[in-house]
Amino acid sequence: MNPVIGLCPICRSNLEVTRLHCRNCDTALEGHFALGRLYHLNKEQLEFVETFIRCEGKITRVEQEIGMSYPAVRARLNDVIRALGYEVGETEKESVSEESRRSILEDIAEGRLSAEEAVDLLRG
Repeated sequence: MNPVIGLCPICRSNLEVTRLHCRNCDTALEGHFALGRLYHLNKEQLEFVETFIRCEGKITRVEQEIGMSYPAVRARLNDVIRALGYEVGETEKESVSEESRRSILEDIAEGRLSAEEAVDLLRG
């Protein structure tokens, strides 16, 4: 049995299901049936969603699983969010000013801060 596709392979428009059939009793229903949002995803996007779920939504685990950097994983996630019809949230505002970042980096370079302490400070 072939999987149901949600996008037209010719023009990429959303497909509509118009007939349902029961193999057990041979009943058929005709009408207009909506596919779920996941059917709007292409194969690559759907594979990414499956990986994301398998990794419990932890981007660091997704990075390791598919061998991509954080920005690449985040870009794929944003692509899926848009394909599902949602808007990608605004990026978080920096919690630490650029001046504070420079100061923290200088403190690391001069040995006044450990890497762990710097990470804590940069995360706010």
